Amino acid sequence: MRQQSLAATALWIESRVKVLNRSKAVSPLRSATALQISMKLANKLAFITGGGRGIGRAIAIAFAREGASVAVAARTLKQVKAVAKEVTGEFGVDCLPLKLDVRQKDWVGEAFDAFRLHFGRGPDIVVNNAGVAKSEMFLKTDEPFWEFHLNTNLGGTYRCTHAALPGMIERGWGRVINIASIAGKTGAPYISAYSPSKHEVLRLTRSLALEVAAQGITVNAICPGYVDTDMTSQGIENIVAKTGKSAKQALKMLERMSPQNRLVTAEEVAAVAVLLASEDGRGINGQAINVDGGTVLF
Repeated sequence: MRQQSLAATALWIESRVKVLNRSKAVSPLRSATALQISMKLANKLAFITGGGRGIGRAIAIAFAREGASVAVAARTLKQVKAVAKEVTGEFGVDCLPLKLDVRQKDWVGEAFDAFRLHFGRGPDIVVNNAGVAKSEMFLKTDEPFWEFHLNTNLGGTYRCTHAALPGMIERGWGRVINIASIAGKTGAPYISAYSPSKHEVLRLTRSLALEVAAQGITVNAICPGYVDTDMTSQGIENIVAKTGKSAKQALKMLERMSPQNRLVTAEEVAAVAVLLASEDGRGINGQAINVDGGTVLF
């Protein structure tokens, strides 16, 4: 019996060595089959607004790494072209750069037409990331300032989702991911235009999630805290200009708002977006997920 056991063990070891040798001979990076198995977004098409930098760029890279073909859209064509070149060069997936101002209905329609012409159909995943965030005392704001935030942050989310949703419903599968903010949950001084615009994005997220839940589509929001991006750098410049603090002091002030005493990275936000976009996240719907180090606990 002992000899049989030893023989069986020897055969098992031999079989494992053969498997390991085969895995070394065919690298997962060179095997299309193995690569497809490991990719969460293989064969998916994604449309990302505000895709030229910061969170949008990070999400484009994260999606491409998981096998998605991507369109990156923003007002600055030079930036999205650079991201498209980076994504295609590093991951070998198709990446379409588009010039887009989400405040303009015609521009949104033309961008989605260009997407369908290029890829052959509409997107499976839409990430509404384009946004603006300016601070000012409430009594110093005027209606154009108010409309600028609402029309970009809320209006842009509405327009792009409205353009993408019919195709998702037809195919019976879709993901809408809205990049909101913890400011949309809590508010703060001097952002009386920005905070309501993001709060209404959360309202839209929850209402639409319930409306399309039975059609294979999820709608969620990600609420970052202060993220280490150009937008936060502009906020630091504003603090310096208005308070006389140094840039280092302003940065420390923002970092201390988080229990982790740091800024969130764009890649951390992108990781949540990948989960929400994938089949792994199909049970998450109508949620507003904080990525803020614990600053806001609801």
